[in-house]
Amino acid sequence: MRALAHRDFQVYFSGQAISTLGKWLQQVALSWLAYHVTGSAALLGAIAFVTLAPQLLIGPIAGAWTDRHDKRRLLIIVQSILALQALALAVLAYGHWLDARSILAMALLLGLLNAFETPLRQSLIASFVSDPADLPNALVLNAMLINAARFVGPPLAGVLIAWAGEALCFALTALAFSGLLVGLFKVRGKPSGKASGSTGEVFREGLRYLWQTLEVRRLMVSVVVVNVLASCYTALLPILAKAVYQGDAQTLGWLWGAAGAGAFLATLVLAFSGSASRLQRFILAGALLCAAGLLGLAAPAPLAVALLALGLLGFGITVSNVSTNMQLQSGAPSALRGRVVSFYIALRFGFEAIGGLLAGLAATHLGAPQTLGIAGGLLLLISLSREVYRRRRAALAGRA
Repeated sequence: MRALAHRDFQVYFSGQAISTLGKWLQQVALSWLAYHVTGSAALLGAIAFVTLAPQLLIGPIAGAWTDRHDKRRLLIIVQSILALQALALAVLAYGHWLDARSILAMALLLGLLNAFETPLRQSLIASFVSDPADLPNALVLNAMLINAARFVGPPLAGVLIAWAGEALCFALTALAFSGLLVGLFKVRGKPSGKASGSTGEVFREGLRYLWQTLEVRRLMVSVVVVNVLASCYTALLPILAKAVYQGDAQTLGWLWGAAGAGAFLATLVLAFSGSASRLQRFILAGALLCAAGLLGLAAPAPLAVALLALGLLGFGITVSNVSTNMQLQSGAPSALRGRVVSFYIALRFGFEAIGGLLAGLAATHLGAPQTLGIAGGLLLLISLSREVYRRRRAALAGRA
């Protein structure tokens, strides 16, 4: 917990806790509303895609642009717009004015805003920790916070939806975003250097660093593989809750919460034993656990087994992604950190978007369990093949 000794990080951490809880209320409410209104698996995949695809399409350019400006001020602006967007969703849901088209449009707006907000939040963490040695711990604590909210938020959203409807979740999200806004107004952070040159030049500089650094390229490939195949489960959870387990919004909340519990446990493991020497092994172990979780969801099984499988998925995805983020941010030059983070986030969420879209389309024809089983088998095969290839290269290098 040593990163919490820094006053600015304490303030940011508190505001982020409230804001992140609100995000999970919004995500569960939006996905349940879409499936409840239309019953369409394809729409769930499309919502997952438009919510996350902007991270892939404009996220890296947004990272280059923000590296040239005051990141704290930009985050305040974006967070304010997110609060207004959540408030608009609350009003529209309360008036029953949302249909498939308007839900998709609001999800797209959310995705565009998140393409700027997520890399801004991630890259600002370093400015709130005065000792660079405490940055990995700050990243783990931030991930722990996000996954604690992921554990608490979805079950809470399920209860709120069953009690008062989706509009209340959206209204509480708008209030929650103000928590981070208050924290951002209270902190200043240590100044970070701004990149010089045009946005295009800054973008190309970051791209060269990623392409010319072999270890960074390998880490980015891991991000793509895990998130396109494993994270696709999120788009299909409403189907599992309603069609497979004959449940309601509370069932959906428990499914989300099980994955959140696994993710939170993963951040605890990383906080206590995530030394730099172990991170590469954690990335492989995370991918294999994801494959096991997907295959577990594919088999006909009681709800308790599905909850366990989702716990494995949440653990595996988080161990893999957070370990990768720790390696990338710890090794990146300070002036390039914003761009490195934006590329990581672009691949992390962009390929989750692609995976969600493909999973929604596949589930329309094959069914959700079968789709998850195919994804699990592919992930297992690719992960083991990559590890065999890595060991062979290491052995050849050792003999040379």
